[in-house]
Amino acid sequence: MTTTSALDAAVAQSIGTIPECMAAGYIDVGSGFLLSIKTVDSHPREVIDLVAAATSDLFQGANVSTVEAIWKRSRGVDSTRHYFQEFIVNSDNAIHVFIRGKKYQDYVGVFVCRNTANIGMVLAKSRMAMPTIESAV
Repeated sequence: MTTTSALDAAVAQSIGTIPECMAAGYIDVGSGFLLSIKTVDSHPREVIDLVAAATSDLFQGANVSTVEAIWKRSRGVDSTRHYFQEFIVNSDNAIHVFIRGKKYQDYVGVFVCRNTANIGMVLAKSRMAMPTIESAV
C-alpha cells in the first residue's frame, strides 16, 4: 500500500467512526494542498477545491498568525508550536471540526458532520481519528 492510498484509507475510515460524518480531509496548511478527501454525499467541486485554501487561512492567515503570536507572547510561550490547535465551525446544516496534527503541526484534519450529531462525540471521535490519519502519512 502506498502512502497516498494508506492516507486515503485512514481518512475514509475516520468517516465511519465519527458520528454522522459526511466528509473528512487532510490538508497541508503550509502549502495549502489537499492531501486526501473522502465524502459520502456529493459536494460542489468548487467547495472541495477551496477547502484547503480556506483551512490554511483559518490556521495561518495573517490576522490569525498575529493573534496567535500575541497570545503566545502574553502567556510567555517561547515555542515554534502553534497556539491554536482546533477550530469548530457551525453552519446551518453541519459541524465542521478542524484539528491541527500533533505529529505534523502543518497538517490539519477536517471533519464535516450533520448538525444533528452530538458535538461532544464529534469532537472526541475526531480527535481519536487523528493519530491513525497521521500514522498513514
